[in-house]
Amino acid sequence: MKQLVLTIIGKDKAGLVKQLAKVINEHNGNWMASNLSHLAGYFAGIVQIEVAEPDLGNLTAALQQLTDLEIKVQLGEQSELDKSQQLRFVITGNDRPGIVRELSTVLSHKGANIISFESHKQSAPNWGVPLFHADATVQLPAGLNRDDVTQALEAIATDIVVDLE
Repeated sequence: MKQLVLTIIGKDKAGLVKQLAKVINEHNGNWMASNLSHLAGYFAGIVQIEVAEPDLGNLTAALQQLTDLEIKVQLGEQSELDKSQQLRFVITGNDRPGIVRELSTVLSHKGANIISFESHKQSAPNWGVPLFHADATVQLPAGLNRDDVTQALEAIATDIVVDLE
């Protein structure tokens, strides 16, 4: 079986997931995982599928025929992540330009690899100022203490709170 990673984007409208799922199913693909979102009027996402090698060419060709979505297909690679070395946390703080750069710089300097990162801006209850909120999972290198990462992230600014999950 071959693993494929699809990156997709298109003007949002009802039925896009149905179209994509139909093509995958009709060409013997198996939808393994996905992260799909509506962003600024567009439907965007990443989908991991599995398909037998004999069906790979037909599936790839059929995906390119979907006129409502731009789809890029990447052949996946075997990868194993050590769940015991993963850290899941939630970050909340006052929103400002550059906050993701600051957070990702700290993680990179610590040798942590971002496995998943989902963020949004929301209005703070009772204050109305914009808050940055992110849910993240990172793979820590061997020997790195979880508290070291938390302290480094909180050191970015006094208004950032890091909650471990």
